[in-house]
Amino acid sequence: MGAPFDLGFIFSFLPKLLTTLSTTLLIVACSLLAGMVVGFIIALPRLYKVPVLKTCAEVYISFFRGTPILIQLFLFYYGLPEVLKLVNLDMTRTPVLVFVILTYGLHTGAFMSEMIRAAVTAVDKGQVEAAYATGMTSYQAFTRIVLPQALGIAIPVFSNLVIALLKDTSLAFTLGVMEMTGKAQTLGSATQHFIETYIALALIYLVISLCVEKLLLVAERRLLRHEDQGSPVKKRFTLHKKSSFRTIVADLGSGKGGGA
Repeated sequence: MGAPFDLGFIFSFLPKLLTTLSTTLLIVACSLLAGMVVGFIIALPRLYKVPVLKTCAEVYISFFRGTPILIQLFLFYYGLPEVLKLVNLDMTRTPVLVFVILTYGLHTGAFMSEMIRAAVTAVDKGQVEAAYATGMTSYQAFTRIVLPQALGIAIPVFSNLVIALLKDTSLAFTLGVMEMTGKAQTLGSATQHFIETYIALALIYLVISLCVEKLLLVAERRLLRHEDQGSPVKKRFTLHKKSSFRTIVADLGSGKGGGA
């Protein structure tokens, strides 16, 4: 049994937990960077339907999306050094943080590749063909037509990935990394105020997640502002169609009356 609940410990634990926030954000930032690179590389064979590489990419995605991140952490931390010993590479002195970032990067890359593939394929091919017809090169069509729209489509999914990755970093303490969850575990064990510790930890994760969500929502609106500008036109067009339909029906009705 822990110590009796004390609200004051929540506020005293907050600054102590924030001392390890830099480690958590480092894991998130490095994993996202690695995930973007890996995701882009993995998405290419599926976009261009390269026979053998497409199959390898699908196996990679299935593994990292179909197995728990905790199991992946253990496999890379304990299994990778043993595999590399076969080629005379010693990783026993490699910092644990390297294995954590590597695992999270590869894990995130699987989801990033699906996000990239879905966002690119969601752009209407007719726009790309129109770009070619105006004399654009493949690079110009991608950077000016496909990429801006694909980014806008991908932002909501990217936001979910960032928040999910932030929460998944709480498992890094199982390998001994002193991030926020590891610090919370230490504080709880030292003071026996576990509830207060995890309430303070939950508040920090909640605030960071809300900030990330709001920032990416602003970015999404900026990227898709051209669609918002086009919506009044669609509305006017719809009203015009309804008005024309009524006019046609009225003309038909008057024509029948005249014929009678």
